[in-house]
Amino acid sequence: MTNLLPEVAALFDKWGTNRYDEQVSQLEHAVQCARLARDAGADDELIVAALLHDVGHLLELERQSGQVNLGRNDAHEASGAAYLARFFGPGVTAPIALHVEAKRYLCTVEESYFHSLSVGSVRSLEVQGGRMSPDEVEWFRSHPSAERAVTLRRWDEAGKDLAPSGARLADFDGEVQRTLR
Repeated sequence: MTNLLPEVAALFDKWGTNRYDEQVSQLEHAVQCARLARDAGADDELIVAALLHDVGHLLELERQSGQVNLGRNDAHEASGAAYLARFFGPGVTAPIALHVEAKRYLCTVEESYFHSLSVGSVRSLEVQGGRMSPDEVEWFRSHPSAERAVTLRRWDEAGKDLAPSGARLADFDGEVQRTLR
């Protein structure tokens, strides 16, 4: 059992087994990303951001009774960050809000990053705006949370191992409790 915010835990309980557009479940992806963040020595806020970065997908699943349209951008980064802003400060929510832009940025400036994307990430990249224009690259680079968003995005792509990690939401209760408003 986790001490994670009850309504967030309920979303994971209801929709966490959903695979959305990847082969790994939403819950497994979340805990893999958080574990990668913890193993990298990230601060509590970035670990929580890694854990909850895709909560917007769960919110969309809830709104659509489990029916998703993969051909439409659900703007999960914005809805998730806005939802979580009631509980967490910008150290958690800003990287979440920017993690899709970070993917677009990395695909623009690092060709090797684009080639590392999962099939689902390549598919979603197009509906999320594709690679950035030079002006978008400059905007992104100037954002105060750009570096943290890029770091989160790298864990996002790496956190898709099909082998179960054995991690649980409850494993990150300490970080969650320390970062709550």
